[in-house]
Amino acid sequence: MSHAPQTPDQPRIPTQDDGPTVLQVAGPTYFPVALIARFPYAMMVVGVLTLVVSARGSMSLGGLTSAMVGLGTAVCGPLIGAAADRFGQRPVLLIAGAASSLTLLALTLVVYSDLPSDAVLAAGVAVGATAPQVPPLSRSRLVGIISTRLPKHRHVRSVNSTMAYESAADELTFVFGPMIVGLLATTMHPAAPIIGAAVMTLLFLTWFAVHPSWFQTPNSTGEQAVVSSVSALFAPRLLVVFAGVLGVGMVFGSVLTSLTAVLGDAGHAERAGLLYGAMGVGSAVCALAVAALPDRFSLRNRWVVFAVILLIGSVGLSVVETLPGIIAMLVLQGIGVGPTLVTVFSFAARRTPEGRSATVMTMASTAVVVGQSAAAATTGQIAESFGSAGAISVPIAAACVVTAAALINRAFTRPSSTGRMV
Repeated sequence: MSHAPQTPDQPRIPTQDDGPTVLQVAGPTYFPVALIARFPYAMMVVGVLTLVVSARGSMSLGGLTSAMVGLGTAVCGPLIGAAADRFGQRPVLLIAGAASSLTLLALTLVVYSDLPSDAVLAAGVAVGATAPQVPPLSRSRLVGIISTRLPKHRHVRSVNSTMAYESAADELTFVFGPMIVGLLATTMHPAAPIIGAAVMTLLFLTWFAVHPSWFQTPNSTGEQAVVSSVSALFAPRLLVVFAGVLGVGMVFGSVLTSLTAVLGDAGHAERAGLLYGAMGVGSAVCALAVAALPDRFSLRNRWVVFAVILLIGSVGLSVVETLPGIIAMLVLQGIGVGPTLVTVFSFAARRTPEGRSATVMTMASTAVVVGQSAAAATTGQIAESFGSAGAISVPIAAACVVTAAALINRAFTRPSSTGRMV
């Protein structure tokens, strides 16, 4: 912030208390609604797996159908984001929410019908293709609020704090979402999680879509709107961010699968989900704590530092043999994952081309899904071919991807006097 003396024509330098806060502009109901609205997708993959395995009695079909959900999201997620940039979030979310509820119910009917497995797989693709992109659209909406309603001198810190909250919210939903699936499936019916997700989507996604904060979200429908070309989405400074997010998704997918293989050798495969939660909760807590880091600890350095911590934890996980040691390494990985995810999404927000906010955020979120699905499938194949010793090395490779992206990003990212990154 400049401290040059003011002239009569120069506006006074605002204080940190000037202007509204993000919460005041978004409204007190926004964050609870946006949090609950993202649970259905966190329940989908595990819910589909549970439903198909229970109804069809095939673990391979269940896993393949879950993979099809991820494929549908990877293909159509960015298209939903592009549509939100073009037409605004409200109409796109209302259409996607209705379609998502219908495809979830259709999947349930197909699974319990006499239709062949191909129909089940097709229904899985449809479920993923229509999945409402609440996390990236929430990020886009909040960044729009910050850029249009908050004083400029508060933009950097507000974006960092917002990305910290959003990453923590994602972590919590993907930790507790599967727990809700297990609770509903065991106490009610294997189809209960999918039906519950359909109902939650219809109710809370609609609320999220029509929430008044939607009016604060810039989109390209206005007469004065400027929209960057599609080629701007593939600029090197954005591609390195997508590579970093892809690597984080690979960590998520490889850690849970390799952990299941390792604990399976000891006869405790059922503990994998519980131990994996240690990384998820630790990651969420550390993601929130990023907001308290000083500005002089720049984003370009944060990414490198926390990526290295993630790499150390991944290497340690392949070495330790005791249960306390495994938990300690998972916590260390969580310390690296949470702040890294916050940092890369902060870079994504700053480097978004004009008029492409929702598109960039959905592309980044989709990279997580692609990385998670690909790493889970690859780790499973390695575990079958080479055992748990081979599987536990995949998280190291995933952490190397994150670290390499961090180093490349630092090489061509230079800090400016304003604290913004070029």
